[in-house]
Amino acid sequence: MRVIIDASNVAHSRKGDDDKPKLENILKAAEELRKLGYEPVIIADASLKHEIDDKEKFKKYLEKGEFKQVPSGTNADHFILKLAEEENAKILSNDAFKEYSDEFQDISSRRIPYNFKEDKIVIGRPSKPKRVKNILQKICAEILVEFERKGFDYYKVKRGKKLSGIAIAKEAIDRIEKVKEEGLEPKLEGLLTKLPLFDKFMELVEEAEKTGDFIIFVLVNLQDYREVVKYAGNIAVTVFERLKLDHAPLVAVRNDIFIKKGRFEVNILYSDEVMEEAPYDINIIINDHDYNFVKKNSRNIASTIAARIGSWRFPIVSVKPSMLMEKPGEFEVVLEKGGSS
Repeated sequence: MRVIIDASNVAHSRKGDDDKPKLENILKAAEELRKLGYEPVIIADASLKHEIDDKEKFKKYLEKGEFKQVPSGTNADHFILKLAEEENAKILSNDAFKEYSDEFQDISSRRIPYNFKEDKIVIGRPSKPKRVKNILQKICAEILVEFERKGFDYYKVKRGKKLSGIAIAKEAIDRIEKVKEEGLEPKLEGLLTKLPLFDKFMELVEEAEKTGDFIIFVLVNLQDYREVVKYAGNIAVTVFERLKLDHAPLVAVRNDIFIKKGRFEVNILYSDEVMEEAPYDINIIINDHDYNFVKKNSRNIASTIAARIGSWRFPIVSVKPSMLMEKPGEFEVVLEKGGSS
C-alpha cells in the first residue's frame, strides 16, 4: 500500500527552536512507514522549500526525485487527495481536509493520523469506511427498476403498517376482498415466464389437496422474521375462514430491506401469478468500501426482490468488488438470464 506523506503538514507538526518546519519530521515519517511495510510517497507544497529548516538538504531530495513538489499555483491539499484517489493510496496527515469532504467522501478512511512522542513518530490507523446511508435500499430499488424495464411488474414500496398477526390478517382480508369485488384476473396470466406454483411445488405444502387460490407474501424487517413465522399458520386460517375460501392461502414470510422494524407489508398474488423462480439472476458490482456489508446482506436482497416480483425461489445474487468504483455508495446492477437456483 502506498502512503502519500503530506510533507507540509508533517514538517509543521513539530517545529524546532527557530520555529521552522522540520525536515527531520518527514524523514522519520518515511522511515517508520517503510518499517510498517508501506511505500511512502512524499508530496510537498511549493512554499515548503522556502520555510523548511534545512533548505539545502530539502532541495537535494527534490532534485533526486525522492521528494515531489506540487506544481506552483496548484492547491496542495486537492492535489494530494486527487492523487490518493487515482493511486488508491492512503494519506499520512493530521489535516482532516473538511473543505473537500463533498468531493472526496472517503477521506476519513484514507487518512492516517500520527503524532510525535518525544523524538519518535507514532503512526495511527485510518477510520473504518462509513457506509452510505440506505445503500441496501438503493440497490434493491435499482434492481426492481431493472426488472420493470424487462417487463415485470413489482410490488411498489409503501410506508408499512404497524406489525401484529391480527393486522396482517386484516390487511390480507381487505386486499383479497377488493380483488374479488373488482373481478381482477391474474395480471400476468398466460406469460411463458409464469408457471402455476402449486402444480410445480406440491411437495412444499403440507396438505397438497388443500392448495389455495392465493399466496400471501408477508414483508417484514429482518428482526421481526422469526416472530411472524410463528403465527403465519394462524394468518392463513383466519383469512380462509373469514372469506370462506375453498382452500387456505399459503403465507410466505420474507425479509424485506425496505420495511422498518415493527412494520409490515403484504404482496398478495393469485397462485398462478407466482413465478416458479426468478427469471433473472442479479449481479451487483460494488465499490470496495461497501463490498463486505452488501455481500453479507445478499440473501436479504434476494428475499426482498423475490417477494416484490412474486417469485417463489430467491434469485441468485452475486456481489463483486470493482476497482473502477472508487467512492462509497457507487454500484452497478446487471440482470443476467438465469433462474436455476
